[in-house]
Amino acid sequence: MKKILLLFLLVSSVTFSQGTIDSLGFSGLKRTKERFLRRLVKVKPNSVFDTLKINTDIERLKRLPGIASASYSFEEKDGRTIVNYEIVENFTIIPGLRISTANNGDFAFRLSVFEFNFLGNNQLIGGFYARDVFDSYGFFYEHPFLFSDKLGVGFSYQDQTTQEPVFFTEGTKDYRFNSKSIEGNLIFSFDFHNEAEVGASLVSESYNFIGEDPVPGGPFSLEADRLAYRAFYRHINVDIDYQYIDGINNEFTAQYFTFLDGDEEAETFLGDFVSLRNDFIYYKKVKEKGNWASRLRLATAFGNEDSPFAPFTLDNQLNIRGVGNTVDRGTAAIVLNTEYRHTFYEKGWFAFQGNAFVDAGTWRNPGESFSELFSGNNVRVFPGIGVRFIHKRIFNAVFRLDYGLGVSEDGTNGIVFGIGQYF
Repeated sequence: MKKILLLFLLVSSVTFSQGTIDSLGFSGLKRTKERFLRRLVKVKPNSVFDTLKINTDIERLKRLPGIASASYSFEEKDGRTIVNYEIVENFTIIPGLRISTANNGDFAFRLSVFEFNFLGNNQLIGGFYARDVFDSYGFFYEHPFLFSDKLGVGFSYQDQTTQEPVFFTEGTKDYRFNSKSIEGNLIFSFDFHNEAEVGASLVSESYNFIGEDPVPGGPFSLEADRLAYRAFYRHINVDIDYQYIDGINNEFTAQYFTFLDGDEEAETFLGDFVSLRNDFIYYKKVKEKGNWASRLRLATAFGNEDSPFAPFTLDNQLNIRGVGNTVDRGTAAIVLNTEYRHTFYEKGWFAFQGNAFVDAGTWRNPGESFSELFSGNNVRVFPGIGVRFIHKRIFNAVFRLDYGLGVSEDGTNGIVFGIGQYF
């Protein structure tokens, strides 16, 4: 027993305390500023050499958009230790293209350009232009570490116009939906595993009926100014090795929309409400080339449950692949996405993956009770397969193509294209 204890103490002393760190260096940096990384890492010169703390720094560095991979090496000299963080950077000026079918059957697209490592300290800046029956655009800026390694800010402006189906009891009718919003956020990094945002936005919305006569009981037009408060919390504990992810990620978003100005009809349909959404994501590395990923999404709204202008939509790009573009709206939802990703080919900067998935969900229609979620009337199940083309040196450069096939009642099928993993 004494021998085991002595061996444990010996291993612990070698592993966790190999002298004092004399200097800390970074190699491989091209665009990322060294002083920025020194602000983020917890290991400092003249501190005790601690491999646990170093490995925590490595994990944090690999999560930054500007860094593709990170590792460390050390050298001991005269009882002091020289530590070097070896960085492989991402290319972070990312153009984006999303192609889909608009709700009126026309061709739709979204073009974007984002820089995720602006000025070398992982600021985000960029914008988009979209044509989805009508024109839309938006601009975004985010500096997560403006004030310290724990506090930053974000701002955005969006002017979005789309053709949106709204589902009334008497039938489905299309509206020209426009939303102009300006938003500001404070970004908090409490510790390595916990992040949060709080913010507010001023939103001007309008719905204008497309057609000759509105549905009985449905409005011809609505205009409202609203104030939206948003709180976001993320717990993240994942290990990232290029296209492979292992661990858990939980994201919770709460929003409160309050009516500021508009007519009585607009207040009825677009009145005050609270929306809550939680995404729990589990990743598991499977042997050398496999990755299993699952997402459970729970969402609900309170305060204006009878309005057909419900906040949660059933859509290809958001929750169930193959179902179509905005095929339903709900005031609550349960969605489970699970897929297995396998790397069939990998060389240098390129990797090719195939995946098999099952997307399933159920919705609560406006005016209905929570029991409708479990009645089976609104359940959709879509298994499918897809491919991924991955550039390992460009941030989020995963080009995906999925085909989903509906096996539930009135099931459809379709191809979904996008950039970035589905979740």
